[in-house]
Amino acid sequence: MERYSDLGAMTPEAFEISRASRELIARIVGDETLEDKIKQRCVMATGDPSIAESLRFVMDPVRAGFRALDDAADIFVDIRMVEAGIVKKGHRSRIRTLIDMGEEIASRLGVTRASAGVIAAKDELDGAVVVIGNAPTALLALCDIMERREAMPSLVIGIPVGFVRAAESKERLRRIEVPSISNVGTRGGTPIAVAAMNEIINMYHRGIR
Repeated sequence: MERYSDLGAMTPEAFEISRASRELIARIVGDETLEDKIKQRCVMATGDPSIAESLRFVMDPVRAGFRALDDAADIFVDIRMVEAGIVKKGHRSRIRTLIDMGEEIASRLGVTRASAGVIAAKDELDGAVVVIGNAPTALLALCDIMERREAMPSLVIGIPVGFVRAAESKERLRRIEVPSISNVGTRGGTPIAVAAMNEIINMYHRGIR
């Protein structure tokens, strides 16, 4: 495997941990494609090699992410934990949290704040990157908007977790003609979604295409 490091590795010890982890995981999940790099990072984030098998990539999402970062497109995230996890260097995009945008809509419609935030941000989602790591309701609201062609993000990373509507929301995302990264089943969550986005930023910053 080529010498490769993560943007977040700032010290010799952190770099060595990252390097050793990459070498081990690359032997398990492969190291041939851009998607393999995403798989590696998600396995590192979870400590679970089987997560690689559940990931799905639609319409060349990694390169779509590169183009969005070229354009300094806004990155919308469902919750603050996702915002906190996404690396802030190596790109010029703003990171914006949907759960903070829709309180009035949530109160009026009786929906979750995450889905209300998607509704509130609808007019700003065209060409943006959307990263959902927690709330299936947010992904379902986004699917509604995309299916009606009211907005089409440049990239959707949809990896919500849970036993209620999480698997269904990701299946629905994969049926829409939009570049996306998702996974199959009820597993998911902030660490995986953040890992996928951070790996795109990492490759972008290092000029990997």
